[in-house]
Amino acid sequence: MSFCSNCGHPTETKIPLGDSLPREVCTVCNTIHYVNPKVICGALVIWEDKVLLCRRAIEPRYGLWTLPAGYMELFETMQEGAARETWEEAEAEIAIGQLYCMYNIPRIGQIYVLFKADLIDGQFGAGEETIECHLFTEQDVPWEDLAFPSVKKTLEHYFKDRKTNDFPLHLETIGTRIDQTG
Repeated sequence: MSFCSNCGHPTETKIPLGDSLPREVCTVCNTIHYVNPKVICGALVIWEDKVLLCRRAIEPRYGLWTLPAGYMELFETMQEGAARETWEEAEAEIAIGQLYCMYNIPRIGQIYVLFKADLIDGQFGAGEETIECHLFTEQDVPWEDLAFPSVKKTLEHYFKDRKTNDFPLHLETIGTRIDQTG
């Protein structure tokens, strides 16, 4: 960021007093511009013995299958965001259940939050960002065509947990920081 979003004057990179990391700071009004991780919220939507997947009509990963999820908006809860994204992508109304999976993805500055949810009345469609939606049994999931590691991990957890009917919260880190090797 070269200019302050508060007053429009130039910014400079420096470590603000009381901080330990370099930040963009306005040279006039001293506004500190933080760059923080983005929160992605979504749902593992379940109907009978199937899960709902959406085939992406947008980049990244155009044409691959994903869970309905997207960026959380200001002034909404994670549950509201998951329900909104499910409606936008799958035209599906859901009953949000438990928080099920959380993934730290520091390499790209994202946090994924996924809830278990029940599909209401078995009804769904395809929103503007979706080519098609489909309910899949475990054996029919297009495992080789999943868009993101978080989707694969969530589905693996679900099908394993379903065997014991015990659904603990799964908290994991996917990938590493961009400045680390290995």
